[in-house]
Amino acid sequence: MNPFSSGTRLRDMIRAIRACKTAAEERAVVRKECAAIRAAISENDPDYRHRNMAKLMFIHMLGYPTHFGQMECLKLIASPGFPEKRIGYLGLMLLLDERQEVLMLVTNSLKQDLNHTNQFIVGLALCAFGNICSAEMARDLAPEVERLLQFRDPNVRKKAALCSIRIIKKVPDLAENFINPAAVLLKEKHHGVLLTGVQLCTDLCKINEEALEFFRKKCTNSVVRVLKELANSPYIPEYDVGGIADPFLHIRLLRFLCVLGRGDADASDCMNDILAQVATKTESNKNAGNAILYECVETIMSIEDNSGLRVLAINILGRFLSNKDNNIRYVALNMLMRAINVDSQAVQRHRATILECVKDSDASIRKKALELIYLLVNESNVKPLTKDLIEYLQVSDHEFKEDLTTKICSIVDKFSPEKIWYIDQMLKVLSEAGNYVKDDVWHALIVVISNAIDLHGYTVRLLYKAVQASIEQETLVKVAVWCFGEYGDMLVNGAGMLDMEDPITVTESDAIDVIEIAIKRHNTDITTNSMCLIALLKLSSRFPACSRRVKEILTQYKGSLLLELQQRAVEFNSIIEKHQNIRCALMERMPVLDEATYSSRKAGSLPAAVSSSNGPSVNLPNGVTKATPAAPLVDLLDLSSDDVLPAPNSSGGGFLQDLLGDLSSTPPQSGSSQNQKSGTDALLDLLSIGTSPAANISATPDILSLSLESQNSGSTLEGLSSVSSIPKLVSSPSGTAPMLDLLDGLSSSQPTIESNGPQFPSIVAFESSSLKMMFDFSKDSANSQTTSMKATFLNLSADVYTDFIFQAAVPKFLQLQLDPASSTTLPSSGNGSVTQTLRVINSQHGKKALVMRFRIGYKVNGKDVLEEGQISNFPRNL
Repeated sequence: MNPFSSGTRLRDMIRAIRACKTAAEERAVVRKECAAIRAAISENDPDYRHRNMAKLMFIHMLGYPTHFGQMECLKLIASPGFPEKRIGYLGLMLLLDERQEVLMLVTNSLKQDLNHTNQFIVGLALCAFGNICSAEMARDLAPEVERLLQFRDPNVRKKAALCSIRIIKKVPDLAENFINPAAVLLKEKHHGVLLTGVQLCTDLCKINEEALEFFRKKCTNSVVRVLKELANSPYIPEYDVGGIADPFLHIRLLRFLCVLGRGDADASDCMNDILAQVATKTESNKNAGNAILYECVETIMSIEDNSGLRVLAINILGRFLSNKDNNIRYVALNMLMRAINVDSQAVQRHRATILECVKDSDASIRKKALELIYLLVNESNVKPLTKDLIEYLQVSDHEFKEDLTTKICSIVDKFSPEKIWYIDQMLKVLSEAGNYVKDDVWHALIVVISNAIDLHGYTVRLLYKAVQASIEQETLVKVAVWCFGEYGDMLVNGAGMLDMEDPITVTESDAIDVIEIAIKRHNTDITTNSMCLIALLKLSSRFPACSRRVKEILTQYKGSLLLELQQRAVEFNSIIEKHQNIRCALMERMPVLDEATYSSRKAGSLPAAVSSSNGPSVNLPNGVTKATPAAPLVDLLDLSSDDVLPAPNSSGGGFLQDLLGDLSSTPPQSGSSQNQKSGTDALLDLLSIGTSPAANISATPDILSLSLESQNSGSTLEGLSSVSSIPKLVSSPSGTAPMLDLLDGLSSSQPTIESNGPQFPSIVAFESSSLKMMFDFSKDSANSQTTSMKATFLNLSADVYTDFIFQAAVPKFLQLQLDPASSTTLPSSGNGSVTQTLRVINSQHGKKALVMRFRIGYKVNGKDVLEEGQISNFPRNL
């Protein structure tokens, strides 16, 4: 006999396939078998049809195409015998799905079998219907399924309930037809029928609001009674799992109660007693019991308020945290994160256990526990929790240090009770995991140190000890060298000593040694090296006896391959050699940094790049530029590397305002004795030159020339790819001292713009569902390269926008200036507008068209919103 004829038994085919040693052999066997099955199908051989279908199903499970046998399934289903129908329906479920058009041919056969007198055939039809039911089939066969919910055999009722779930999910409009039959199933004694009936009721409540109200009023007490009988039932071998009677039904009933009790006080009151009974009586030494307890906690947390029950539920979760099973601990942590919004005080009692989970060997549990600890921190427990976390930081895995460091820094920043504690904790973190600390964290630390005037001496001494012990932590070194440069004299003199401090002796040479070691240890990082050079220059002013040594260190970098370091070394050496008369004034301590301004920046406001002049131009304390030849004056005055100089201001404020932006609009610091005047006064205050601008106007160019070498460095807008050029500086009036060796030259000031040129049509530059931006244009009659724009912003939404800010950037062939916006509040529903003036100089006028990228930031109901885009529809000839 042909081994691959239609009469081959299924087991013989399986044996032949398994005997294949290569994939090619297997394909050959399957190909021959499929050919034999096709031949049998074409011959319409009824004797081996069921056997061929069984073989096709096995071939389908191996991944080979079997679509040619679909019609054979329909023929088997139409057969009168049970064995043929069984194979037919099994093939139907495996080889077809609800998207197949062939299913339309099955509906009539299903309807006949659902009304069959043989309960086993009815069961086959229900199984198939529950697996492949489509929306059309659900509408056609829903009455038959609804009728079978009252069938005499419990197995049929169970399968009919499962089919009903499929129907209401496919066609929610049919849900109301199943409400009353489903309620009847809640009175069943057969656990299988009761289980599916409870699930059907639960799904009905989720889909249909009327069903939810019906079951709340009519069935809550009966569900509670069923759960109570189940919890108190004696040992039943048929349903026993780990000593618990039918935990699956337990869980289904609890989930149904959760749906009924959510948002309804009366229903919640009905189930309080049984929930307490289940929570206290269920054993937790087996997985089945833990599953019931977890579901009970879930229900208690979801229903209406009952403080006693919630404390009980949270205590159960606390016991879960002590379980050896990782899965149980993880789900407990997950639930506690939800519970903290409901009863944080009860969760706080398990703080010690949660803290132990932070040290767990399982990475997912560590991460989840750390998130929970972060939510538990408040003003009363911040100190002990931070202490424990920092102690663990010392021994934690390298993979976990980054997350742990980030959370500790956030906790310290958010809940710090006093500045000295903040500084102590941050320095501990920097000493242990400084390389994992992000830039904005140590920037914020420097701002805090700058504002803690009484702690300058304490901080610099603490840093001196820390950096000697942890010189490998680069972020710690950055903070330390900044403080050494600013307060190095306090380190040597022992100034500002606190009662709790142990006195230390540090010489001027010791302070220089630390910086020299740091610059050699971290010689690959340009930011650290640049900060070290700045600190050395400042210490050469505070320690005149060490000037020669500082000069020798600086000389080593005059030939550096990195232009940034080479430029600093040349400039700083020139200051030490040739400009002794102004060095002390130039190297005075920085004024106290504005803590409020930096906090707002860190909170998510937009970067200070080519922005309107009503914002401060200093973002971060004593940062340095990256590996680009940025403006040296910014570096010398310790402005941030992340800051970008604003575009030129042609409103007559002078070249210092062009360089630093309109500092006069920066709000004065609360409690500070320094007054914010004009941009010139701000710079002179920064340099600690106390005389008026008029009295020192001839000296100003000399001061600037000490650190200026290139005047056309570009400024980048963070987050935008376009850039806006910085013009050359304007020379001082006649009678000024000659420019020194570090200044290449000065150019004339920008002309005043007169808007008397040709008119251009207005455009809608940007429009979204909530915001509209329009531009009006005017040209300077004397200069065709200059365009004045008026931007008008309209709020189309019903919410008021606050903290409104508009920023823009242009390519290098354009120069852009933004004046302050008329307001930072944008009224709702178009009931008012905000206007802002822009001036653009197109050096490629007539050759290249204007193009601009923009960023708009504002707050809606306390949430930050950011919109950005590109404007390319400017009128021609601008």
